Amino acid sequence: MKKIFFIITLLAFSAMFSFGQETETKKEIRKVPSVEVKTLDGATFNTANLSNDGKPMIISFWATWCKPCIKELNTMSELYEEWQKETGVKIIAISIDDARRMSSVAPLVNSNGWDFTVLLDPNSDFKRAMGVNIPPQTFVVDGKGNIVWTHTGFTEGGELELIEIIRKINKNEPITQ
Repeated sequence: MKKIFFIITLLAFSAMFSFGQETETKKEIRKVPSVEVKTLDGATFNTANLSNDGKPMIISFWATWCKPCIKELNTMSELYEEWQKETGVKIIAISIDDARRMSSVAPLVNSNGWDFTVLLDPNSDFKRAMGVNIPPQTFVVDGKGNIVWTHTGFTEGGELELIEIIRKINKNEPITQ
């Protein structure tokens, strides 16, 4: 009887150990989902076509009414040219303004001089597909289209962490969330 108890206990510990290893080594790979959005000139664009020739991308969800979003995008805009030269990163800003506020997006983009791609998600389809709850929410996508990092909110200095993640991707270093 003691032998049977010992064997069952040993098997249980063995199963727990191997299960723990599996969950530790398996990391779910998320891709950018395929969703129809609009360009600033009203054309339809499928998000599955977002690419940057094998280089990383930053996808930032924002809204015209969101002050932290505007601060984040202005900060990224100030650094964008430098970041592109160093890392080749591409920024895509996704407005989640609804159809009533959509007309205010382009004037805001132009007045701030944002020189990155801006897309419109007036029905929140892309927002839902990406699991965005509160803007600003930023995603980093590697050159293979894998979502490797995300962050919600804006804090001064957060751009330093963001560029460091991009640098790690370019060096094929692991990204920790």
